[in-house]
Amino acid sequence: MNFLEERIQKDGIVREGNVLKVDSFLNHQIDIALLEQMGAEFKKRFAGKKVTKILTIEASGIGIACIVARYFNVPVLFAKKTQSVNIDGDKYSADVDSFTHKCTNHVFVSKKYLAPADKVLIIDDFLARGSALLGLTEIVKQAGAEVVGIGIAIEKGFQEGGEIIRKKGFHLESLAIVDSMDAATGTIKFRS
Repeated sequence: MNFLEERIQKDGIVREGNVLKVDSFLNHQIDIALLEQMGAEFKKRFAGKKVTKILTIEASGIGIACIVARYFNVPVLFAKKTQSVNIDGDKYSADVDSFTHKCTNHVFVSKKYLAPADKVLIIDDFLARGSALLGLTEIVKQAGAEVVGIGIAIEKGFQEGGEIIRKKGFHLESLAIVDSMDAATGTIKFRS
């Protein structure tokens, strides 16, 4: 069992509806030492890749992406979910269904921050059905840039997202893959 799986076993909470709460250390309150370990591990797993940008989606992926970006010494770009007055110019965009929030978000990235020459490493906290990743890869495609890899903290291996992303040929690395969860007993089984 790796460091992230151990932490999930210790502090993760399984809820009905295939919900895994990790908000005490990953996506509400954040354990920076854990994120440092994750950043080092992603750097190791994508060591041979030329990365010019880290791309994520707001909001839960931003913390992880920032730490990973430090290891690659590149900027973080995150797809926004809401338009504001300080966002100007043309944008790349995609629609993304949220498993957690049970809604569809229209996410976008300003064209001035993503160029055809970019080699993009996508980082996110969860992979369930794959909608967020498909949206982010579509944005990279619209820019004419290249996705060189996708790093996920926790993949729900019993849902179809990982299979969809791998079948599309992306280099996907998940630090913890949950094969099953039982809300009644609180048990979590990881892929070996």
